[in-house]
Order: sequence, then C-alpha cells, then structure tokens
Amino acid sequence: MRSQHIGQSVTLAGWIHRRRDHGGVIFIDVRDREGIVQVVFNPELSKQSHEEASQWRNEFVVQVKGEVARRPAGTENSRMPTGEIEVIARSAVTLSRAKTPPFYINEEQEVDESLRLKYRYLDFRRPRMKDNLILRHRVVKFMRDFLDARGFVEVETPILIKSTPEGARDYLVPSRLQPGKFYALPQSPQQLKQLLMVGGMEKYYQIARCFRDEDLRADRQPEFTQLDLEMSFVEEEDVLRLMEDMFTQLVQTITPQFKLITPFPSLSYAEAVSRYGSDKPDVRFGLHLHELSDILGKSEFEVFRQAVEKGGKIKGISVPGCAGYSRRELDELTQIAKSCGAKGLVTLSINPDVARPEDVTLERVRSIIARFLKPEELQGVVQRLEAKGGDLLLLAAGDAVLVDKVLGELRKEMGKRLNLADPDLLAFAFIRDFPLLEWNQEEGHWQAMHHPFTAPMLEDMPLLDTAPDRARGRHYDLVCNGFELSSGSLRIYTRELQEKVFKLLGYKQEEIEERFGHMLEAFDYGAPPHGGIAPGIDRFVMLLARETNIREVIAYPKTQSAADLLMNAPSPVSDTQLRDLHLKIVE
Repeated sequence: MRSQHIGQSVTLAGWIHRRRDHGGVIFIDVRDREGIVQVVFNPELSKQSHEEASQWRNEFVVQVKGEVARRPAGTENSRMPTGEIEVIARSAVTLSRAKTPPFYINEEQEVDESLRLKYRYLDFRRPRMKDNLILRHRVVKFMRDFLDARGFVEVETPILIKSTPEGARDYLVPSRLQPGKFYALPQSPQQLKQLLMVGGMEKYYQIARCFRDEDLRADRQPEFTQLDLEMSFVEEEDVLRLMEDMFTQLVQTITPQFKLITPFPSLSYAEAVSRYGSDKPDVRFGLHLHELSDILGKSEFEVFRQAVEKGGKIKGISVPGCAGYSRRELDELTQIAKSCGAKGLVTLSINPDVARPEDVTLERVRSIIARFLKPEELQGVVQRLEAKGGDLLLLAAGDAVLVDKVLGELRKEMGKRLNLADPDLLAFAFIRDFPLLEWNQEEGHWQAMHHPFTAPMLEDMPLLDTAPDRARGRHYDLVCNGFELSSGSLRIYTRELQEKVFKLLGYKQEEIEERFGHMLEAFDYGAPPHGGIAPGIDRFVMLLARETNIREVIAYPKTQSAADLLMNAPSPVSDTQLRDLHLKIVE
C-alpha cells in the first residue's frame, strides 16, 4: 500500500500488530508478510467496524475493507514504507482470536532461544526470521536460475538409501517389509550423482537434503541443505570457475551491500594451514603464523629445544597493540591454547618504546622465557614475526599439527577481539592440493581426507604404492570468512583405481563388493571423467544474513542436543510400531 493507491477501495487481511485507542477513534496496525498498514476505525463513519475493532487485541487475525486515504498533515511516519497513507475502515471481520504470545512479536528484543524454537510459528512473524527465510528463498532461486541457464538438469535422488561409509555416522531407518534390514538417510547424494554421470546426464544439480548423526555446533545441524552438483568431462578449473561466477553474481545481485575480492584467491592446503593455522581460513585479516624452529630450536628454553628434537615445530604470531595485556587476559589466551590440546602458551610483550627490531633487548620485553633467550634469538623472532613496539607475541611449540591448530584458534580469537575483519567483506578463497589420505591412529589404517571416491593427482598415482601419505587428492574447498562453504573433487571413474583406493582404506574384497558393488559394476559400462562440488546453503545464507548460527536461517532447526522443541522429537513410539519393525528397546 502506497500513496498511488489513495482513493482505492481495498481489502486487507492479516494480524494485529499494534492497537491504539485515542478516545473513540481506534488505530490498528495490520501486518502480513509484505508489511504493516495503519487502519482507522471511526465510529462516525462505520459503527460496525469500530465495535468489532474494540474487541481486537495483538495477534488476532482480521479482515478489513475500506478506502485508502492520505494521512493528515503532520501525522506521516517516515520510518514506515506505508507511512504516507492509512485505510479508513468501512467493515471488519474477526477471522481468528489469539492468546497473549509468550514473547513480544511487535518488538525486536532478545528472547530465549528454546522459547523461540518451541513457538517457531510465532518467531516466523518477527522481522528477523521472516527476512532470513525470504533471503534464503532468493538465494536458492538464484542458484536454480543460474544453473538452468548453463544447461544443468535438476534431478531428485532418494532419501532412503544404502548405508555406506561417508565420514560421519548414518541415521538408520528400519525396514518393515524386510525385517532386520535398514535404510540410511543420505549424508550426501555422492554415489547417486556419480551414477547420473555414468548415465550420461552430464550436468546435474539438486537442492539436496542431507543427514549426519554427529555432534552439533553453531554451523552444523543433523539435517542440512546443500546445492549438490556434478559435471562430466571437466577439470578442476571448470568447477571452480563455475562456483566463482555463481557466488560473485549472486552476492552482487541479492546482497550488493557486501564487498568481494575477485578473482577468488587460491591457496594450497599446506599453505593455508601453515599461514593461517586452518584449512578454512578467514583471509580478511593478517596475523599470519610464522615458523621459528630455526631461530629457537637450540635455545636454552627446554620446551622449545625438545619440541624440535622430537620432530615438532615452534611457531608464533604477532598481535598488534596488545603488549599491555594483564595477567588475567594472558591466562585467558593460555586456556584457549590448552582447550586445543596444548600444554601451555608462551607470551612475550614488547615495550611500546621499541622502534625497530634491532632495538629489542631482553630488558625491553616481558616474558617468563626472556632469561632463556640470547639477544640475537630475541631479535630474530621479532624480525621474523614483523613485530613492533607494543605488540604481543604468542608462541607455541610441539607436534606440528597441534601447533598450527593452537595458533589458528588464537589468531581467530585475536582477530575477533581487535575487530580486524571487515564485516562488509565476503572473502572467498579456494583451498586445493589436499592430502588424499590421512592415517587413523586408533584403527591403524588410512582414511580418506575427503571421501573414498576422490581421485588422486595424476602425478601422485605412483605414490599410492610407495608413500600414500604424500599422495594429493584432486580435492578442493571453497571457504569464506572462516567457514567451509563447499567441498568437492574430481572423482575416480574406473573400477581398478577405485578398488585400489578401497583396499588402501582397509576394506577387504568381500566388503568392497557388498558395500560398493553397484558403483564398481556401473564403472564397467563406461564412465566419463567427472567431478563436482556441494556448497552448503545454510552456512552461506547465515553469512549473508550476518548471523552467527545456522539455526537462524533454517525454518525448523534442532537444538544443540538435536531435539525438536516444537514437535517434541525424538520421542518414544508405540509397542505396535516396534513390533511391526521387528525391533525391541533394550534398556
């Protein structure tokens, strides 16, 4: 409703957003998904509508008929899109009455999340959730239109499939018709989309529902949605350029308030972990990790010396302007390091009066290890970390993987504390050259870094026989602002290579045939080279909506304990249902 509608007769239907009685004349704000309109109930113009409106309260569902009029001069509301006009009521109907809601809907205020999830249908009426769901709709529609224009075909794949290992625990569904057997809910349509390539579909996509029974966190839900796609006769660059084009155009079209860095930078897995301490780095700010093993590996500080002697590393970061951190603040950082598995953290504060690295002396730093360092070691560290006066140095030593993890978490924490990341920048980056395999120490065999269908780098194929730990996979990720948005790879498409990888992963021949025989047999009938990727829609919309938890962009999410508070699920089932499924609950 806008000023161009003045003079028109209209019918409005919606919820009572706010009610004001001004001594006879009643003003009602009526709300629906599109917005809010002020309706005036004057007893001198319509006694019936005024009497009806006298009974109305917030969240009643109503219908009003009347004429659109310009608001009297001086009563316009510039904060409302409909603030120039109002509707003069001629008739009114109460469609549905409402109890007092458990939280305010017409005021944006903090509400306990468990209450919001229990009454999610009321939460939908608030601007935050409504806008997030509409944003999600627009994102998905753009993806569909973008891929349709490029010759992709949307194909739905089944939700009830075979349980095969894909990295997480399956959700299982017992079969009534085949007692003792189970379906699994798909962790992804991985094998199904590869079989579509064998079937000649060439370009497939799907807005796919996926399920993983794993511990939850802010960016993870037991059921989630991804844009699943696969292409035949492609190389890595084909997939990555498609993703860069899609995300660039999507952001510029739907959320132009965000800035982008194009072309998207590309980092190797080793480079990302070494420089940022993470394979999903937030590249909006620096605080890079630097290795110090060559400088401190022979120092008098025993922790450093032993770390290098045992094959580990010493690394550090320089945090600007934090040399004045108190003992309590330094202890907080140490606790973060310990929560990652470290035994401790070495901190070193540089006096603000230090102008150049060569001016650093043992007397001009504050650290419990200062007395163990030689002047040249101290100056070498300061120079390597590009530190300045007033900076705080954070150093970690030990197992190389652990050191990167510890400093990576501290880098994120300090970036957050110092507001180093531009909130209006979406910093996409491709991560490539992942290891194909990683060693599972507990089970004593190799496991896939991505999944068992990822193809090895062509030049690394001989390493599968001699040094599997050095073989790289044709695996790539798309990350943004510290989140992994997409993971994909070029796939294995021959029986011989697929069987070889399965055996490297510890599967016996009979297990291979039982679990993956359908895939291997399909490869016998002529499979094209193919690859794909699967961007997570929930995480991406979360970033666009400037939210910190994907529950805010999912209509009906689960809690941290995977509970549905609205429908009270999971819940017990009847003995009859269990009997039909040939199941018994064992306490």
